[in-house]
Amino acid sequence: HPINITNGPQGINMIDPLELFGWDISRPLKIGEDITINSLFLYYYVFLAFVVLSIILVQRLQISRVGRAWAAIRDDELAAKAIGINTRNMKLLAFSLGATFGGVAGGLFAAFQGFVSPESFSLMESIAVLTMVVFGGMGNLAGVVVGALALTALPEILRHVAVPVQQAVFNQVILDPEVLRMLLLSLAMIFMMLLRPAGLIPAHSRYSRPELVVGKPAPAEAAK
Repeated sequence: HPINITNGPQGINMIDPLELFGWDISRPLKIGEDITINSLFLYYYVFLAFVVLSIILVQRLQISRVGRAWAAIRDDELAAKAIGINTRNMKLLAFSLGATFGGVAGGLFAAFQGFVSPESFSLMESIAVLTMVVFGGMGNLAGVVVGALALTALPEILRHVAVPVQQAVFNQVILDPEVLRMLLLSLAMIFMMLLRPAGLIPAHSRYSRPELVVGKPAPAEAAK
């Protein structure tokens, strides 16, 4: 008889809304007598603030010693071990920080929805997130943001364009927008792997800078 914590496939309901410093965001904000801001807009701005904060934190991590250690492990783990980087601890730190960002995002999502269940986190959502990272550029913050914006706008474009075009050409809807979205995500992954394996905005790597490749002198040293 295990203790029921998550309520199984029925999910968790009656989750409290988000409160910041005693301010309930689920209620409309009244400014004076004439201006009222809907709670949806309030949630949007709060989420946007968290996104900006996350970008700033990740950017600061990238240029820190920890970020440089992660980049070294990404490029060549054996060489990173040879120069004294504790790869095990660095990997554990990366996993824990990833779980931290995921936990904060999940908490915001649960507070906004008021209900979470296994159906809220389907396989398609995981595939979409993976495609955003690969499409934009793994290891590059700007690339991930561009990939997320592009592939988030894709379903909205399909919803307003794909159905009318199919009705005008074939007089019927042959491919549902959701099916077409999965097809385009798959094609995007295939073409990116063939044409630009590093993504739209690839991350800086020591292999992209000839002066950092082992055995090849830098231009300044060659001139000397």
